[in-house]
Amino acid sequence: MNIQILAFRLRPLAAGAVALLLAGCASFSSDGGLNAVSDLTAERIGQPVRFEQGAAGTHALTVQRLLAEPLTPDSAVQIALLNNRGLQAALAELGIAEADLVQAGRIANPGFTFGRIRGAEGAVEIERAIGFDLIGLLTMPLRTEIEGRRFEQAKTQAAAQAVRTAIETRKAYFNAIAAQQTAEYMEQVGEAAATSAELARRMAAVGNWSKLDQAREQAFYSEATAQIARARHNAVAAREHLARMLGLWGDQTDFNLPQRLPELPQQPAESQGIEQLAIAQRLDLQIARRDAEATAGALGLTRRTGFINVLHASYTNRSETGEPRANGYEIELALPLFDWGTARSARAEAIYMQSVHRVEDVAVQARSQVREAYSAYRTAYDLAKHYRDEVVPLRQQIADEMVLRYNGMLIGVFELLADARTQIASVNAAIEAQRDFWLAQSDLQMAISGTGGNALQMRAGPVAEAGGAGH
Repeated sequence: MNIQILAFRLRPLAAGAVALLLAGCASFSSDGGLNAVSDLTAERIGQPVRFEQGAAGTHALTVQRLLAEPLTPDSAVQIALLNNRGLQAALAELGIAEADLVQAGRIANPGFTFGRIRGAEGAVEIERAIGFDLIGLLTMPLRTEIEGRRFEQAKTQAAAQAVRTAIETRKAYFNAIAAQQTAEYMEQVGEAAATSAELARRMAAVGNWSKLDQAREQAFYSEATAQIARARHNAVAAREHLARMLGLWGDQTDFNLPQRLPELPQQPAESQGIEQLAIAQRLDLQIARRDAEATAGALGLTRRTGFINVLHASYTNRSETGEPRANGYEIELALPLFDWGTARSARAEAIYMQSVHRVEDVAVQARSQVREAYSAYRTAYDLAKHYRDEVVPLRQQIADEMVLRYNGMLIGVFELLADARTQIASVNAAIEAQRDFWLAQSDLQMAISGTGGNALQMRAGPVAEAGGAGH
């Protein structure tokens, strides 16, 4: 019997020792979860992500080396993953989530109370107590499991932000090159328009051209001047957007871009199995699933603590003047007289069902978005190829024929200039079509691996007239 009593008395001490051991095991990881984020990112965009520790800028040398050469899509993405401060701020959320996980695996500090009461005739009563949160101790494994899921979810969210940053950087890169290419072409158009306007002025001065024809050339020159101003600003705006995505400022903004957009691939990607690939890789779908799992864990915790959610145990020591010291314990228990926890359980169940439906909704959205993104990708490829192989060569052929006719005195200067204006629209449309393909490719990659988004919208361009101003 004495042995049984001794064992019974030692059980609380053993439980406390186990709890203290568990608390000692709750510590921070060596990488803060960044390795998992880097792996998720590399699987989707081919490049890892690194977190900038401190303010010294350990990535500055790498960024400087990459900026020394003309930017490529890959080098631009690499700079953004190293230097984009918005991404670095998002990666800092990993530290917050891991801190919550570590905190969930540690016992709450005990509480100490001290009371002193002076009674009649100078009698003094002193009471001391040390209290422990037993509910927190009993639910520690479940709370740790919940915070572990949330930490995993934070890793997925950080990877999603990294993928989003990479895709937006690629789009900004292609936009900047296209805007620069358009601005340079419009500069050439402006020079030609200025020459045409001067020629028209001289021919009108000697009576070889009417005032109407001269006014038309002057109007074209004026409109070209306005378009040059817009093109210059669009080039500046696109370049600044790219600089923001790269996290550059000061002298770093003098980075070099290629003169032209990359050539189209030989063949477009196929659509076979693209929906299944999106369901397997979409990070927003993984986030929704982890959210449902975390909510399910929270539901279990609510059910376990819904009936009794306050349970404290205290060791008490009391001394009184002229009396021997007394020891004992105190238990604080919330009596479920009015609140039996049914409302909390019902709320948790509703939140869980909400998360389940959200997972299904994200899956439906992902399938639809990837189909739409592929349609935009394939259409953009066909249009860019059509402009490259059909429209621009035909316009060049027409221009060559018009020059031959002009040299043979079969047409006048006005007809030659009118055809040149039509060619301008075709060249600009070809640049836009080539740019749209690379944007659509980026959107497709985002729809498959990231968090989706809006697919490229195809805008209908004006159809050029067969002849020049009625001639």
